[in-house]
Amino acid sequence: MDDRTFRSAMGKFATGVTVITTLLDDEAHGMTANAFMSVSLNPKLVLISVGEKARMLDKINETGTFAVNILSEDQKEFSMYFAGQIKEKRDFEFDWVSEIPVIKDALANIVCKIHSKQIAGDHTLFIGEVTDLVIRDGAPLTFFEGKYGKIVNAEQ
Repeated sequence: MDDRTFRSAMGKFATGVTVITTLLDDEAHGMTANAFMSVSLNPKLVLISVGEKARMLDKINETGTFAVNILSEDQKEFSMYFAGQIKEKRDFEFDWVSEIPVIKDALANIVCKIHSKQIAGDHTLFIGEVTDLVIRDGAPLTFFEGKYGKIVNAEQ
């Protein structure tokens, strides 16, 4: 199968949208990712997947820490910016949890230290041990077939 067919098949899986953040040299860095999952309750572990060409790869390797910010339905601009879809420079004001920059008003800010990592094809899988978190009410930003969306609650 070709790459386009594979990507199309993977796009059939609806996901939430996250921005991965870290702090390096007193500067906040972010990267949009929808490759995120919970791994374990005891210990509390999550997994993110970072491409070998992503600038964030070296930053996470160097800092050993990252935060997963689960975006709300009103935070599409954050996703687009940190995915490189918005080219002009934006100055976002971050919140801070355990000295890690996090996206303000995200549904969840999950702060992690690297527990382990595994190179898998053209990505590195980081398993993070959750060291702190903040949660908020709201509805998630979604991603399906290459498009952003929102969850619509249908009355039963």
